[in-house]
Amino acid sequence: MANKGPYYITTAIAYSSGKPHIGNTYEAVLADAIARYKRVEGYDVVFQTGTDEHGQKNEIKASEAGMTPQAFVDKNSAEIKRIWDLMNTSYDRFVRTSDPEHKKKVQKIFRKLYDQGDIYKGSYEGWYCTPCESFWTQSQLVDGKCPDCGRPVTMASEEAYFFRMSKYADRLIEHINTHPEFIQPVARKNEMMNNFLLPGLQDLCVSRTSFTWGIPVDFDPKHVVYVWLDALSNYITFAGYDVDGSTDEYSRYWPADLHLIGKDIIRFHTIYWPIFLMALGEPLPRQVFGHPWLLMGDGKMSKSKGNVLYADELADVFGVDAVRYFVLHEMPFENDGVLTWDLCVERFNSDLANTLGNLVNRTISMTNKYFDGVVCATGVTDLQVAPSGVVSEGQTGSIDEDLKKIVLETPAKVTEKMDRLRVADAISEVFALFKRCNKYIDETAPWVLAKGEDQLTKDRLSQVLYNLVEAIAVGAELLESFMPDTAQKILQQLNAKKRGLDNMDTFGQYPSNEKVTDQPQILFQRLKAEDVEAAVAKLQQARAEAAGAPQEEEKAAGDEDSMDVEKKEEVSIDDFAKLQIQVGEIVHCEAVKKSKKLLCSQVKIGSQTRQIVSGIKQWYTPEEMVGKKVLVITNLKPAKLAGQLSEGMILCAEDNQGRLSLVSPESAVSCGAEVR
Repeated sequence: MANKGPYYITTAIAYSSGKPHIGNTYEAVLADAIARYKRVEGYDVVFQTGTDEHGQKNEIKASEAGMTPQAFVDKNSAEIKRIWDLMNTSYDRFVRTSDPEHKKKVQKIFRKLYDQGDIYKGSYEGWYCTPCESFWTQSQLVDGKCPDCGRPVTMASEEAYFFRMSKYADRLIEHINTHPEFIQPVARKNEMMNNFLLPGLQDLCVSRTSFTWGIPVDFDPKHVVYVWLDALSNYITFAGYDVDGSTDEYSRYWPADLHLIGKDIIRFHTIYWPIFLMALGEPLPRQVFGHPWLLMGDGKMSKSKGNVLYADELADVFGVDAVRYFVLHEMPFENDGVLTWDLCVERFNSDLANTLGNLVNRTISMTNKYFDGVVCATGVTDLQVAPSGVVSEGQTGSIDEDLKKIVLETPAKVTEKMDRLRVADAISEVFALFKRCNKYIDETAPWVLAKGEDQLTKDRLSQVLYNLVEAIAVGAELLESFMPDTAQKILQQLNAKKRGLDNMDTFGQYPSNEKVTDQPQILFQRLKAEDVEAAVAKLQQARAEAAGAPQEEEKAAGDEDSMDVEKKEEVSIDDFAKLQIQVGEIVHCEAVKKSKKLLCSQVKIGSQTRQIVSGIKQWYTPEEMVGKKVLVITNLKPAKLAGQLSEGMILCAEDNQGRLSLVSPESAVSCGAEVR
């Protein structure tokens, strides 16, 4: 693949006041997915992240912890880096603003801006928010508190240096108007223009004297550089910029292609930072994307609320790639996303264990069972399987062609989504391919073809499995930017080599007569909600003990994880024996037209396949149902629901919120096994 040139992407550097929660971690994973995909496209990528370490907040927290500020940020920066590494982020530079070289360069930047008249000395009196490191006027406060974070503010009065923001405001407005791609999403651009730029910019305080943990102004040492001028400069100082002469690397990679930041700091990156760069005579970054927040349950994650999720805790329960999938999949382009433990379990079981994991395992297992693991393209397409299980000659090439069409279209769709930073949509396109593969299994019914004894039927079965392996191999390679370890495991089990994004325009590149692994690995083992609940309880207990909090008393009756139900009339063992309950496997499922509640499933029970209609559409999609083993009452009198014949009942459990969950056997049990 030809080199498409440099691509420089940065995250906001994480403030090193404590352990990053999953919302902070989301940004690093999002940037990593973009960086990885750009590398796949052929770009020479530099991905920079790191920690923001100066400021009054860290000075106060260090004092409270009985540590020097440097020791305090060393500890927290190491923890942030540990989390980024745990989440398999492929950064090229992890920077720290306490780095001595960065300090020297920032001092030179401050002096240059002062010498050319952009910075002047004055005094400031106003409301100051310590957590946000921001000054506010009385009119900007909301209910007397910081408009950004809602915390209390204090009156501050001190000598300070100021930057003449208004000098560059018109130039910045013109740049934003002539470069519509500069601020994304568009709603962020409108907010900056209407709320800050068009009403007129006030000069910005760029130094402080009320604390010492910062970069000293070298010509006036009682002042330290305001944290935002210090922190924002990291994007160029670590890339090789220097007032006295920048490096060749800086010339190659600046301006940055993308600053990826949270929407709460969009003002600093789209107003202050561009103006600093204009004053330095440097090009502006090509794009600033202010991503939405990842919320926990009913609001923004907050340690004070006790609703914080941490990446390492989630990874302990679900695995790293599953957590990467959760945060990338659940974040819309513009609106805030929501993450809960319940949602993680649902996504893990439906999307990862069933749609993806079950697909890979079934395909490899069938290849081993029917052909000793050898995948062979035979070209046979004209055999079809009737619902009755009868194999006959017929034009089924359209089924294969539709699968091939999806496989060949998906790379371009993913690339188009990634180009627009719609990462959640891109990963959904990859999973749409996997869902199509599952549907293809239903359509071709390999288990029925396997019963055929003639060569034509065997050749058709071989081609079906070849098509599946080829399609999964392409999907796995596209998945790598989002779930790198999982993608590698799939390709290894298929014994498939990566073909490259530019070479995904032809179906059938998987070598015929190649052999898949004879020991398929379960990628994602389905989780029980109660097991996850127990794990969460342990985590919460450990947190409480670490914080010195008293242990929680046992939950009272009526809590979510316990239920009392109305006791029904007692029955004898003979009454129970009248019910015939057997294990069934769902081989096909579709929504019942014009019904908001019903799904129609084809359930394999022993040697028979029955049609069963269930009111579970609110909790399961047809794709999620396929492949599940369920408990079925098989001697129930047939009935018609919404015009569809139902020949049994699939058993579900219902909690006190009215949510349904399928009842499945704990371990592998043959279809048709009787429940006693």
